[in-house]
Amino acid sequence: MLSVLSYGRIVARAVLGGLSQTDGRDYSLVTASCGFGKDFRKGILKKGMCYGDDACFIARHRSADVLGVADGVGGWRDYGVDPSQFSATLMRTCERLVREARFTPTSPVGILTSAYYELLQNKVPLLGSSTACIVVLDRRSHRIHTCNLGDSGFLVVRGGEVVHRSDEQQHYFNTPFQLSIAPPGVEGAVLSDSPEMADSSSFDIQLGDIILTATDGLFDNMPDYMILQELKKLKNSNYDSIQQTARSIAEQAHNLAYDPNYMSPFAQFACDNGLNVRGEPERTGGRTLPALFAKCDGDTGQTPPPHPYLPSTEEGERGKPDDITVLLSIVAEYTD
Repeated sequence: MLSVLSYGRIVARAVLGGLSQTDGRDYSLVTASCGFGKDFRKGILKKGMCYGDDACFIARHRSADVLGVADGVGGWRDYGVDPSQFSATLMRTCERLVREARFTPTSPVGILTSAYYELLQNKVPLLGSSTACIVVLDRRSHRIHTCNLGDSGFLVVRGGEVVHRSDEQQHYFNTPFQLSIAPPGVEGAVLSDSPEMADSSSFDIQLGDIILTATDGLFDNMPDYMILQELKKLKNSNYDSIQQTARSIAEQAHNLAYDPNYMSPFAQFACDNGLNVRGEPERTGGRTLPALFAKCDGDTGQTPPPHPYLPSTEEGERGKPDDITVLLSIVAEYTD
């Protein structure tokens, strides 16, 4: 079941197409979420805002709307660790910090940093790794503040064109920047990045702007032009319209992920770099831990380990079977 999350009395008066800003009005995000894990249960939202190993949150504070997505690294499952627990706990902690007003709207990286260090303080280590992307709308200033660590991300669309987007962060192919907690004693062996390494951005927003925040399961399977085609279905900021469009985008990405005749952005990038992603749908959809333990045996972590994607003529999926999470938002006028 698709879930639509909105908070307070939102006056959704913004008609898409580039309405101008007016001073003195606070803004808000009208947001719908949709997604599913690789187990095909479309639109099923597990407890804690999770789709498979993906997780997300949407939180409201009197000064800001905040949302985020995280993608748990599936390779931990090979070691008896549930990857969804790390990403879900990270997002739940971010949400709690916002609701408790323990954040600054201009510093989403501060939210991520505080949440991550809370996880590090657990008496029982919560093992795992995850990417993360957080988007904050400052109501009064009409500005968006973001941080993105890894290959989840966001797009801002205005007048049918992408006007802002996140930058992807990769160590090497299919190995994004990520927050990690390793078993005691082997912390140095696990690839782990600091939350402060997240790419940050800030920019003005307008009524009617569309913000799409998603995990890599979307962006690896749908190029911008396909996403923009789907967003054309949004005629206004009506809740049902946002909901239907979010579902349409997530379902199309899922279908393309398993289409053997489709060359996805993920597969195209691999082919351009002499790597094979065909015939190994499970490996293309889940990152394996050999890449995480790049620093073992004195390795500096800068050289990729032997890569699982080798030249081949095998036929198979050219998409990337993966968990997919989509948060679709429209900027609207807000009244309390």
